[in-house]
Amino acid sequence: MLKILVAEDEFYIRDLICKNLQNSGYTTVCAKDGREAMTIFENNHIDLCITDIMMPHLDGITLSKKIRQINKDIPIIILTALDTFSDKEKGFTSGADDYMVKPVDMQEMILRVKALLRRYKVISENKLTHKSILLDYQTKSCTLKDKQIELTVKEFQLLYKLLSTPSRIFTREQLMNEIWGFDSESYERTVDTHIKRLREKITTKDFEIITVRGLGYKVVLK
Repeated sequence: MLKILVAEDEFYIRDLICKNLQNSGYTTVCAKDGREAMTIFENNHIDLCITDIMMPHLDGITLSKKIRQINKDIPIIILTALDTFSDKEKGFTSGADDYMVKPVDMQEMILRVKALLRRYKVISENKLTHKSILLDYQTKSCTLKDKQIELTVKEFQLLYKLLSTPSRIFTREQLMNEIWGFDSESYERTVDTHIKRLREKITTKDFEIITVRGLGYKVVLK
């Protein structure tokens, strides 16, 4: 299921947006300010971001720029109470893909979300492809050169996360929190074991799982 990050400091608006997205079949994670939103983004796989401009700690413009530095393709929608050309210009130059003025029409927002996800090919079946490899999140299946590769659920989730943001370094702690959960009794060594198994199972020249000494892992596309 596609996951959408909603950053909005007004509780009523944040809750309304999240409920409408959930009713449309999306998973939502909510943040009450830009700083919390950035932390969530760094520790979760996010498919689309919706952010207010005026927020404490980290405003929506700065948040969009930071997100865009990490992921140049992720769709971003900016919300604002202002409707001047200069405000729109700031939103788009920050890296946002779309702009909505409050009060937001929820039906229109859902349509825009669907359109952006189609445009960026982050389609509902949540598939990742790169050259000869295909990952299907719905079925947790991995196909390499038209051959099915048997992966455990955790192995699949780990590979999907790394491949979804190439060249980004994920710490072992981030991977543990995202895939095994904050309450898991597993240890960070578990990540190393799963990475080793992935390297053994997936032999390809299309990408490489790189160990970043002292930090964690990243995928480099070739």
